[in-house]
Amino acid sequence: MTIEASRNGKREKTPRRWAPRMWLGCGLGPWLRLLVQHRFAVGWQYSYIAAADTIGAAVNAGLYGYQQLRYGRQVKATKLVAPPIFIIGHWRSGTTLLHELLVRDPEHTFPNTYECFSPNHFLVSEDFVRRWFSWVMPEKRPMDNMVTGWERPQEDEFALCNMGQPSPYLDIAFPNRNGSVARHLDPDQLTPTEREAWKAALLWFLKCVTLRTPKRIVLKSPPHTSRVKLLAEAFPGACFVNIVRNPYELFASTVNLWRVFYAAHGLQKPRCDGLEEYVFNTFALMHEKLEQARRTVDPAQIYDLRYEDLVADPMGEVRAVYDHFGWDFDRVRPGVEEYVASVSDYRRNRYDLAHHEKAAVARRWAAYFHRYGYTIKDDAPASLVQ
Repeated sequence: MTIEASRNGKREKTPRRWAPRMWLGCGLGPWLRLLVQHRFAVGWQYSYIAAADTIGAAVNAGLYGYQQLRYGRQVKATKLVAPPIFIIGHWRSGTTLLHELLVRDPEHTFPNTYECFSPNHFLVSEDFVRRWFSWVMPEKRPMDNMVTGWERPQEDEFALCNMGQPSPYLDIAFPNRNGSVARHLDPDQLTPTEREAWKAALLWFLKCVTLRTPKRIVLKSPPHTSRVKLLAEAFPGACFVNIVRNPYELFASTVNLWRVFYAAHGLQKPRCDGLEEYVFNTFALMHEKLEQARRTVDPAQIYDLRYEDLVADPMGEVRAVYDHFGWDFDRVRPGVEEYVASVSDYRRNRYDLAHHEKAAVARRWAAYFHRYGYTIKDDAPASLVQ
């Protein structure tokens, strides 16, 4: 498959060598298990990264112990202010934009980038790192033009991954070895013990976030799209906001996303063999599990919206979300207005998608087209935006 990615007419830059990797805060046990599972198949040019991450994992273990001594009892006694709000949807469907909008509510909080990258000890280390190491973060994400920073809202999936819980992001470290996507995305593939451990890990992380800022937590993680049933069981009363996007654009942008992830965070030079098939299969699994969850979860707990509608009318779409769940829109209006004004000059990347690739998307994702009202067009434009 050939997809050319560009940013404002320029080819994507290679990720900076010193930019923080997603393994920044990985626990020592999970890190060593990951290396052993993949038989230490680290590319020679990435050996310095693996060595640094191993030392970092040992430091993380010590900081985790210190945090437990200092805050362990408080974390255990902490109660969530309210059931979480989960933003779900496939990768590149607009979950980040929606997350940025919903956290403008003064009654909401969120896990930030540092907390998701260092979930094991951020209560004792965040202030120091954010004060002295803000310069290591790139200004924008490598896969698009979204602003980054330690303090920005981030995916809790990174936290779960660094805590050693089943996550498709574990496969990023060794992209040339076969992963376990079904096991990582489908909670039904886990044993009862593993399921309980996963729920306990997420709850512990959310308690830490709540201890830091006692407000209702807004989370976003594309893999949660396949975990709605499990999350509804773990957090009764939780709300799910599902965002969808034109499948042609979704496919092209997701393929690029994984290429960037592998290059930025992998420990091997990625070949990307079978990447397009991986995107097709993970998409199918995620939405199959979502549709299964709809049969058991109260429909009032799930709200669907389209990315295109959100971009065209962010104020109206956020209002619709608030009306559905019975929240007070007036409290978030000023924040939404301010954020929309701040990103008014945002420019999306463009991609080229071949005719046979568009045909494959239309054929294999036909159910998604029909469910969410997208039109299958044989003459869909080859130039797509991210």
